[in-house]
Amino acid sequence: MDDLDRELLGLLRDDARLPVATLAKKLRVARATVQNRLAKMESDGTVQGYTVRLKAATDGHRVRAMMTIAVEGSRATDIMVKLRGHPSVYSLHSTNGRWDIVAELRADTLEAFDRVLNTIRQIEGIATTETSILLSTFKA
Repeated sequence: MDDLDRELLGLLRDDARLPVATLAKKLRVARATVQNRLAKMESDGTVQGYTVRLKAATDGHRVRAMMTIAVEGSRATDIMVKLRGHPSVYSLHSTNGRWDIVAELRADTLEAFDRVLNTIRQIEGIATTETSILLSTFKA
C-alpha cells in the first residue's frame, strides 16, 4: 500500500459513495488507476465493503461507551461468547496488557445503560471493568 492507496481510502472514509471519476479527479490520476486500485484492495481484503453511517440521533443509541474488561484466569473466550449475544454490545476486541477485552456498548438512555453495565458486571468470570462514556467522535 502506497500513499495514493492511503489517500484513496481516506476519501472513501469521508464518502464511500464518491464516483470513480470524482475520486480520480481529486487524486489527479486516471479513472482506470482508481478502478484498478479499488479492485485490488477489494480482492485482497483491504476493502471489505461499503457502508452507511447514521447520525447518532438516527440510530437510537444515544449513550455509547467503551468498557475495558479483565477476566479471571483464561476465561476470555467464554466471556466473549456471552457478550456476543448481548444486544447492547456493539463491538468486541481482544487485547493485551492490563485489560483482556474492550467492548463498545450502546444504549438508548442512561437508565438502560446502567442496566447494561450491571448485567455485564455480573457475568461469571469477569474480574473487573472500567467504563468510559464516549462524549464526542472525531474522524481519524
